[in-house]
Amino acid sequence: VVFVMLWGIVMTGHATEEPTWTLLDTQGDVELRLYDPVVQARTPMPSETNSSRGFRTLAGYIFGGNARKQEIAMTAPVEQTLAEERNYMAFTMPEQYSLDALPEPDDSIVTLHDVPARNVAVIKFSGWARQKVVQEKVQDLLETLAEHGIEPHSAPALAQYNPPWTPPWSRRNEVMVEVSAQVVSFIKP
Repeated sequence: VVFVMLWGIVMTGHATEEPTWTLLDTQGDVELRLYDPVVQARTPMPSETNSSRGFRTLAGYIFGGNARKQEIAMTAPVEQTLAEERNYMAFTMPEQYSLDALPEPDDSIVTLHDVPARNVAVIKFSGWARQKVVQEKVQDLLETLAEHGIEPHSAPALAQYNPPWTPPWSRRNEVMVEVSAQVVSFIKP
């Protein structure tokens, strides 16, 4: 609860850094984006684990649970994969940090990863990210990609941008999948 409260204070008290991306194309509700490279802190999310456990683990790292006892600014979104296996939750590290500049996590289940530039297909939605809604949005995303002959290159992921007490109408969520770097528009070559 303390970590969630701290996250909310950080998220509402300051402009929260987000990964940088460029809009490549849109088709209905689906956007194709090119994301700049980032560094992520990740923790595994077994299917039976609820997301608050993963959040607390990663929050522990950025709130000083690391070799230097260094606090690292919270960013948005909190990303969670939606795969059958090898799920994880991720916090993107602030842009000022390279992988080598980040302190080693105290908790061995937190790992640091360079994420190269990537093309991503995204659908935005508001409200609570309940399982049924997320599944519907993932289905909409995958159907739109299939209609344009675009294959996903990753498992879907859920990105959430707001603290838990944000009213549903003000919440910002996204479902996303990576696509080939050659996919820059919905127009078939």
